[in-house]
Amino acid sequence: MNTLLITGTDTEAGKTVFTTALAAYWQIYYPQRRLGIMKPIQSGEGDRELYQKLFSLDQSASEITPLYFQAPLAPPIAAAKENREVDLGLVWQTLEKVRSRHDIVLIEALGGLGSPITDELTVADLAGEWRLPTVLIVPVKLGAIAQAVANVALARQSRVHLVGIVLNCVEPRTEAQIADWTPPQLIQSLTNTPVLGCVPYLENTSDLEKMAQVISNLDLETLTI
Repeated sequence: MNTLLITGTDTEAGKTVFTTALAAYWQIYYPQRRLGIMKPIQSGEGDRELYQKLFSLDQSASEITPLYFQAPLAPPIAAAKENREVDLGLVWQTLEKVRSRHDIVLIEALGGLGSPITDELTVADLAGEWRLPTVLIVPVKLGAIAQAVANVALARQSRVHLVGIVLNCVEPRTEAQIADWTPPQLIQSLTNTPVLGCVPYLENTSDLEKMAQVISNLDLETLTI
């Protein structure tokens, strides 16, 4: 297993920040290990372009993102607007190719765990069918506990190999807010899933050294791939 899928409870959970920080960690502390990053399906400009800017990847644009749609909408809707289909066969072939050349492959999912990929499949369905070890990003906010519980239930229903939950401050949060809105012990108790730590609000997401340092405070042994 050299692959980790990063998904979230919704579209603004902080998947990109966590993926960037984890990639920075691997490149700075384990430079001898070949790193690959994928955003398999992207609708509208965004993450692929960011990863190309921040990291020196030995991947073409199509290897980072095999399926690219112009409209920033759910893939089945964006594909229909271009009279195209969501070709998951192409995504799988590209993933296999990238995995064969890299020691570590970080895959940032689109949207949340329940986001549609096709008219019949969600991110959770794909993660389960492709047996991808998965980490769930939960943003620190009111309602986060319920979102964590619901998404873990969805993951179990789809037989996702959920390795852990990461709390993420998408906005500045106080210690009291983090403790009140996302108490790790309560979330772990309700979901029976380990909480690997909390990522503080990071204003400058292009400071890779700082991001790598912050991410090193998490329980990364669980994410060893």
